[in-house]
Amino acid sequence: MQLTGSEIIIECLKEQGVDTVFGYPGGAILNVYDELYKHSSEIRHILTSHEQGASHAADGYSRATGKTGVCMATSGPGATNLVTGIATAYMDSIPMIAITANVGKPLLGRDSFQEVDIAGITMPITKHNFIIKDVEELAPAIRRAFRIARSGRPGPVLIDVTKDVTANKTEYAYQKPQEPERITDSIREEDMDQAAAMIAKAKRPFIFVGGGAILSGASKEVAELARKIQAPVCDSLMGKGAFPGDDPLYTGMLGMHGTKTSNYGVTQCDLLITIGARFSDRVTGDATRFARKARILQIDVDPAEINKNVIVDASIIGDVKEVLTRLLPRIEHKEHPEWLKQLEELKGKYPLKYEKNRLTGPFVVEELYRVTKGDAVITTEVGQNQMWAAQFYKYKEPRTFLTSGGLGTMGYGLGASIGAKLGCPDKIVVNVAGDGCFRMNMNEIATAARFNVPIIQLVLNNHVLGMVHQWQTLFYNQHYSATILNDQVDFVKLAEALGAVGMRVTKKEEVAPALEKAISLGRPVVIDCIIDADDKVFPMVAAGAPIEEVFDAEDLNSSKS
Repeated sequence: MQLTGSEIIIECLKEQGVDTVFGYPGGAILNVYDELYKHSSEIRHILTSHEQGASHAADGYSRATGKTGVCMATSGPGATNLVTGIATAYMDSIPMIAITANVGKPLLGRDSFQEVDIAGITMPITKHNFIIKDVEELAPAIRRAFRIARSGRPGPVLIDVTKDVTANKTEYAYQKPQEPERITDSIREEDMDQAAAMIAKAKRPFIFVGGGAILSGASKEVAELARKIQAPVCDSLMGKGAFPGDDPLYTGMLGMHGTKTSNYGVTQCDLLITIGARFSDRVTGDATRFARKARILQIDVDPAEINKNVIVDASIIGDVKEVLTRLLPRIEHKEHPEWLKQLEELKGKYPLKYEKNRLTGPFVVEELYRVTKGDAVITTEVGQNQMWAAQFYKYKEPRTFLTSGGLGTMGYGLGASIGAKLGCPDKIVVNVAGDGCFRMNMNEIATAARFNVPIIQLVLNNHVLGMVHQWQTLFYNQHYSATILNDQVDFVKLAEALGAVGMRVTKKEEVAPALEKAISLGRPVVIDCIIDADDKVFPMVAAGAPIEEVFDAEDLNSSKS
């Protein structure tokens, strides 16, 4: 049948099972929005307050559900406002489709009103992108875009469509979407045999799990491996929930703000099994001194990650779930009682600590864990709030901790929480933010209120840019350049002005009742938690130092005395 380009876009989205789209209209994309209006009973459109909020919401929807998120924007500034969200998804390998409309084909290259080369701008931060100037190319491009976004190492794909294509007609026929195939051709028998032999020989094995295990759906296999070889497990920020945070084998996060147990353990292990992690600088510290006593086995779907940041002794390239499924039968049950005892002693000697006598960020996060029983979806912004949420909430399942790990995007979490709640309506969804991050995209509270999306926005309000302030304290002679936020902004009044419920917490005993009330209301709620400006995230590794040089407040005090 003959359909316009706009009709084809909607039909292709329906083909792919898309039921929710986040976006903001404008002149170039009006034809598409006209079709969305006609199909509002099939595809729900969430009008965000800003295009960046739409991209983060699509990202959060994808991370929470495992589906491909979709966002839309018009030409020019509408398209460029998606860029930060696209880059965020790219750095964390999140499948997302961004559909933008551009000026008509005759106007391209003429500096026309609201014309921008969005495909050129996003080329370095997309897995692939398309410029559609012929309506006959539209449906094949959309179908291919979804396959690319979901296959192999996932990532965002941009489809830029000229306005005349959205109006022109061509023949359209429904096609059943192709499910992405797991990458298995690169899994070599000799690599599997080498890995099994390394595991059999190891006396002090350690498993390091990253976000790739979650994207692959390999949490069950990771847990089976850990228990079969009795190896402790640490994770990256992106790997939270890939292995249960309340399991006795779990030692905490690795790296700059990882636990001393994980950092010391990886330094002492003789085999580091790295699963779906890319050896970020925030994990390795000084990469030349990372895990020096260990042989390193890396399992990853992306061959470009092998030997990129850390030289490894062996690798298996392929889908993580498929690799572990094939590897597990080759491995015999192992016991490492002395090694596990050593790690338990480290846990007892170096627990995560914070000041107990007053209201702090870690206390708020621990109360959040207690009130939600660890069953909420937690999104975060970036900085101290992000680290406290990673350290003090135990993530028992994958896709329950959503954060901007690679790009470190302030303003990510609120939009992501809206997407996550719409994708998982039965889950409690809480965004943990600092006041600096909340200011970035706090206008999305209006989006939550407009659609009555009952997210809870926790603001750990210390009136500073917390992590930068911490670095200025420790490394810049307390030169607090542009990090003090002592102004008259009232987040409770702001929440009420935007249509949400506002609460303020200043004492420890007020936290749990505020959270319980927020959960019961079924409305978007902002809880402004007033904490001290000098609270810090510990443990910590200085930039460029090896991870075994991890220190905390007690170490600092000892060095001063």
